[in-house]
Amino acid sequence: MKVAIPAVSFVAKSGTGKTTLLEKVIAELKTRGYRVGVIKHDAHRFDIDHPGKDSHRMAAAGADTVLISSPEKLALVKRHDASPPIGQLIESYFGDVDIVLTEGFKMGDLPKIEVNRSERSATLICRGEHQDPTLIAVASDTSMAVDVPLLDLNNVIEVTDFLVQYFLK
Repeated sequence: MKVAIPAVSFVAKSGTGKTTLLEKVIAELKTRGYRVGVIKHDAHRFDIDHPGKDSHRMAAAGADTVLISSPEKLALVKRHDASPPIGQLIESYFGDVDIVLTEGFKMGDLPKIEVNRSERSATLICRGEHQDPTLIAVASDTSMAVDVPLLDLNNVIEVTDFLVQYFLK
């Protein structure tokens, strides 16, 4: 799905360092003046609301959508039967950012940067049994032969420069 707001998924096997890389990339994009949104894919059930809180009580009473708002931030809890498509999430909730970075969504159709750490795996998810056409780069701590740009996993400037050139220029 093509979305109007630039978006890229960072994918990797668990424990490879996606979150650590994203933290650094987000900070670097912010120093460059970009507004950044993030979507974290969670294959497990999670709950940001807790028993005893008013918002939890309202949801337990049957509210389909609960918005918790304070002067500094807001949280939206919206019940649904199936995960909405990533493009719908971006279009619905990220109209005020320059770029959306996602963590996970291995099976999605957004452009992907695969994070690879030599101690975790020598094989790539996007170049394993199937050739994922959405792979646009690999960020790795080791040299490898790939058919897309190979970025230094430990060089946040290089990874951020790639994102800026690919999506924001």
